[in-house]
Amino acid sequence: MFLLERAFCAKEKMTSLLCITIISLTLAGSAFSLPTGSASQLQVKVFADLGSNVTLPCRLLSQDAMAFGNNGMRIKWTKVEDDEALNTIVLTSMGFHKKTYGGFENRVFLQELDNEDASMVITDFSRDDVGKYHCEIINGVEDYMQEVSLEMLGGLIDGVVFPYTPLVARYNLNFDDAVQACQKQNASVATFDQLFDAWKGGLDWCNAGWLSDGTVQYPINNPRGPCGGTNNGPGLRSYGRRDKQISRFDVFCFSSALTGRFYWLVQPDRLTFDEAVQACLDDGAEIAKVGHIYSAWKLDSYDRCDAGWLADGSVRYPISRPRKNCSPEEAAVRLLGFPDKTQKSYGVYCFKEQ
Repeated sequence: MFLLERAFCAKEKMTSLLCITIISLTLAGSAFSLPTGSASQLQVKVFADLGSNVTLPCRLLSQDAMAFGNNGMRIKWTKVEDDEALNTIVLTSMGFHKKTYGGFENRVFLQELDNEDASMVITDFSRDDVGKYHCEIINGVEDYMQEVSLEMLGGLIDGVVFPYTPLVARYNLNFDDAVQACQKQNASVATFDQLFDAWKGGLDWCNAGWLSDGTVQYPINNPRGPCGGTNNGPGLRSYGRRDKQISRFDVFCFSSALTGRFYWLVQPDRLTFDEAVQACLDDGAEIAKVGHIYSAWKLDSYDRCDAGWLADGSVRYPISRPRKNCSPEEAAVRLLGFPDKTQKSYGVYCFKEQ
């Protein structure tokens, strides 16, 4: 058995810093003379800046590239989860035929520096790209697999920024109202750095909101007419500092990692808002807040296509795996609005503190 550990850093294009740590390589005899269906595995860890292009390495050794041949090599990249049913195919390649899938469509491609190279490039790296990937190289006789863990440079993801509009209406919060609104949702008013980081991670929102420094800004990744115009590039649009008592806007809140369990409470019937609150209490929990659902969705990849009551009287559901009838275009926390609280049409999301 052979254990290899090494680390190196290389500059990516677009000034991104790519750090790769090869954490383990285990070989038994010749890794490329395994029985049919077996696969040698190399585990690699890659770090990247938000918004950068990042390469996930996957290569054959020279002698094995000869065995596979240029035309017979089939490549499959998959983003894997603890539950295999949630695995997502990212890219497949067979000769000249290549296909990308889902949120990776037209955003990833094979590097193909030579016949031995099956490395994949992800453009515009975002928080949603963080995770574990499998690269499989197959020729029907001998298989090769490499595992790559992709993480954000600068440490673990420790929170999520989300825009918040209260029940009363859009643009109805002065600064003090904004602080209280975030606190009520298990969050705090986001800082400029937190919003900037969220923008680099793909946040695009056309409503202006308060930040903790008293400025009012909003993040745009897809420039368009009603949101600052098409002549301005992507970035944070700023209204500057505003009067904290008189000015009225929405707010950007920041919610940290959960300190308990966020979950869908299974019930035989749909509930009114008051029934939803009581159902969570009866289960030894509280009705979940907006900050809870965003943290569970963004940081824990919580996914459920059922609309449920939250503590502010809104009805929402979190989708981390876009699919038909469940936010097909993007991963998001979907808002159905603030329905009549006596309406018996929804379930409930609860939160139980550890």
